[in-house]
Amino acid sequence: MASKDKIARDGQKAYWEGALSSRLEVLNKSGLVDRGEIAKDPTVKKIRAEMRKIGKRLAVIGKKQDKVEEMARAKAEKMAIPKEEKGKKTKAEEEAAEVSKRQQKLEKKMEKKKEKKQAKEEQG
Repeated sequence: MASKDKIARDGQKAYWEGALSSRLEVLNKSGLVDRGEIAKDPTVKKIRAEMRKIGKRLAVIGKKQDKVEEMARAKAEKMAIPKEEKGKKTKAEEEAAEVSKRQQKLEKKMEKKKEKKQAKEEQG
């Protein structure tokens, strides 16, 4: 009963329903008509427990299918929205992109050194 397939679980459910109905017929032929007595029968208890397990598993499978359908719908909606095109870079941005960040940092550092040097020369 480890199957995660809905079709397999439906087949199992049909099997256990048939087993329950045949067991109830046997009990009726043997003279048990009282619902309380039938509910106490160990075989009936076992069959009903199996049917509850299958029902729970079918509910989980149904939720998973709903989630998959929702995700597919959301993906379709997302794909339907056109993407925004990126604007072209200006000349200044292209030139700045050509110089790496490391080089830019070095240039700033050199400029600061020059400014400090000029400030010292003006003072002294």
